[in-house]
Amino acid sequence: MDEEELSAGLVDRLRGAFEVAAYTVDGVAERLGPQANGALARNETTLAFQRTAAGDSLDTMIRLFLLQRAAPKELVEKAFPGCLAELLALGILKEAGHLVAAAIDVRPYAEDDRHWWVIADLTPGLDGRREPMRSDYVLGIAPASLSLVKLTVPIKAGKALDVGTGCGIQALHLADRVGHLVATDINPRALQLTRWTAALNRIDLDVRDGSLYEPVAGEQFDLIVSNPPYVIAPPSAEARLTYRETGFAGDAVVEQLVRQAPQHLTEGGWCQLLANWTCVRGQDWRERIASWTGDRSSWAVQREQLDPAEYVELWLRDAGLHGRPEYTSRYDAWLRWLDKQQVEAIGMGWINLRNTAGSTHAEEWPYEIEQPIGPYVLDRLERIQGLPADLTGLYLTTAEDVIQETTGQPGAEDPATIVLRRQRGMRRAEQVDTVLAGFVGACDGDLSVGQILDALASLLERDDLHANYLPKIADLITEGFLTY
Repeated sequence: MDEEELSAGLVDRLRGAFEVAAYTVDGVAERLGPQANGALARNETTLAFQRTAAGDSLDTMIRLFLLQRAAPKELVEKAFPGCLAELLALGILKEAGHLVAAAIDVRPYAEDDRHWWVIADLTPGLDGRREPMRSDYVLGIAPASLSLVKLTVPIKAGKALDVGTGCGIQALHLADRVGHLVATDINPRALQLTRWTAALNRIDLDVRDGSLYEPVAGEQFDLIVSNPPYVIAPPSAEARLTYRETGFAGDAVVEQLVRQAPQHLTEGGWCQLLANWTCVRGQDWRERIASWTGDRSSWAVQREQLDPAEYVELWLRDAGLHGRPEYTSRYDAWLRWLDKQQVEAIGMGWINLRNTAGSTHAEEWPYEIEQPIGPYVLDRLERIQGLPADLTGLYLTTAEDVIQETTGQPGAEDPATIVLRRQRGMRRAEQVDTVLAGFVGACDGDLSVGQILDALASLLERDDLHANYLPKIADLITEGFLTY
């Protein structure tokens, strides 16, 4: 693959060919049917190959890119009229006698009413093949990338930055709400494919080479997103996969992204990233992250925690090394290195930092959440920052998605437990007593917090409700059970 760009003429012809053939997410799904589509999602191509035997342009495109099967040259020329010579010259396709095969993946991608095509390296491991990836492999549409898309707060931004852009997935989603969008990476191959993805989708993207914030020194952004190479692995240039590993020790790449974010953010700007972090013996991982975020308003969520063996197995499989001769030696060396670093577990989750004065809340939450979660992240931090010191003058309403669950013996005067449960956002559940349940039930916007507490105090003949329940009410507001 050379350093040439997609010409405007080639972009027009490619897009036209894709649209005429219906090489879209819906078009492919309709052609393959649910069973073959499901098998392809599991990296099995046999059913999809059977469903694409007619030989029209859509079949040819599916076989080339999604199934990685070679096609006769005449069928490829028919599918991409006037494009083949340029696609071969760019290294997107390759020729072998009378057959043509894909060297790069070009696949349809969609969200809601938006449709794109993403250019990345070919998906490894189809049909059970063991294929170690090249060190500069460029990952395509992956669950982690989509998790970051769903985490990103839905704001319009004058300037935004995607650190470690890969094939440019984040840029696709941000382009329609950002004035100036910058994407960076240290992998020249990733930068090239990102340029191609942007060009093919007619997106204006400022692509820059460099590590972390080096390419944007002295600049500030309203939004920074990153799905960085966060895998915590022994330093080894020979075995490193650029898309997931760096030369940084431990979780230092995540630490530096977080620590340096405020100087690259406008006032009130956001930094959001996916992350792995080490849980070091004798240290609380929450305190470690709080030391990175300092006095900025931040929220870190650990979605999963793996022990060292589970972690090593996960990423060795990801690299296509399971079952290969070097698997055992790599496994042993990686485990020994983690033990030497005093790592007892690895946390996996996300960190949200807003460039306003505040504190860090770090928590474990392995449970199901609403997707996309970005609107909730935005709402939660804004609720915290807008919460007055004195709550008694607020007029609150109960969120529409809150339901109350009670348990107890049949016929009992009072329930044994009362749980308030949200159906949206983090889908939290809070166990409350009858006083707090009664307070929430009275929150219809007619009476202030102070008036409701006073009424309950009079009814129950208690004088401790303000002191005991205002902190609990603040928590319910923070988590969206109550709104103002």
